[in-house]
Amino acid sequence: MKALVCGSLAYDTIMVFPERFRDQILSDQIHILNVCFLTPKLRREFGGCAGNISYNLKLLGGEPLPMATVGIDFEPYREHLGRLGISDRYVRVIDGAYTAQAFITTDIDDNQITAFHPGAMEHSGANQVCDVEDVAIGIVAPDANATMRQHSIHFAERGIPHIFDPGQALPMFSPEELLDFVDRAEWITVNDYEGRLLAERTGLSPRDIACRTEAYIVTRGAEGSEIHTASGITLIAPARAARLTDPTGCGDAYRGGLLWGLLKGFDLADAARAGSLLGALKISCQGPQNHTCTIDQFQELFKENFGYRLE
Repeated sequence: MKALVCGSLAYDTIMVFPERFRDQILSDQIHILNVCFLTPKLRREFGGCAGNISYNLKLLGGEPLPMATVGIDFEPYREHLGRLGISDRYVRVIDGAYTAQAFITTDIDDNQITAFHPGAMEHSGANQVCDVEDVAIGIVAPDANATMRQHSIHFAERGIPHIFDPGQALPMFSPEELLDFVDRAEWITVNDYEGRLLAERTGLSPRDIACRTEAYIVTRGAEGSEIHTASGITLIAPARAARLTDPTGCGDAYRGGLLWGLLKGFDLADAARAGSLLGALKISCQGPQNHTCTIDQFQELFKENFGYRLE
């Protein structure tokens, strides 16, 4: 069974600031901010929400179909997807544009400052969910805001169950638009900050959202995650990370594991635990698509963390 992963494909330029942002910013001078962070370490990674989620789903043997628009500089990423065995059938190249680019600076406390150039992503509405056949599930991840609305509507019209994952795109939407997303999706995934913002924008509590969907899932980093449903809250313990190296892409790793668990027919708690474990594997490596494991290794790590194997 295949999953349609709607979102961005991007290049991530990641820089490490070996100090704390807070020590370089004068709070009483924030209105005239002019700072420079010296970042001796720099690397360029394959990223974007659709790419990262697809990578993690494929890692566990799933069949992701990323849907995105990219630019004239996409060829190295295309080759990367080919090596992974991930289809680029629904990846459209936009002439005269660059692939989306994220410029991320991380300090020693894992705080991040990101600048994002959307590039070809602004044309992502050229892709249509209604053109895709034979998918069992979908996800609407951060993309151009009009495109996210379009994909959400088309998933609902076709009866394809999907996750709404607003991510950093959440502030772009009005309260009415967010309510429409909630009512069309089967599952909502946010981190704790996004959850607070969603509540503020819509006036809905976690229970309110859960009662309008199959589940509302809130990730809380090292504190694990929560599954809110109409019948109550299930707390998901965090998986143990071998080391804390780089948080970039951990949320996408969680969503890849969640999709895999849903496709496999596991209950939602086990799907969330799979997401938690992938997030722990990811944070141990630099970059969003460099962690590896076989399915057997994943099963053993799952047992070590949660006491049983997924069968």
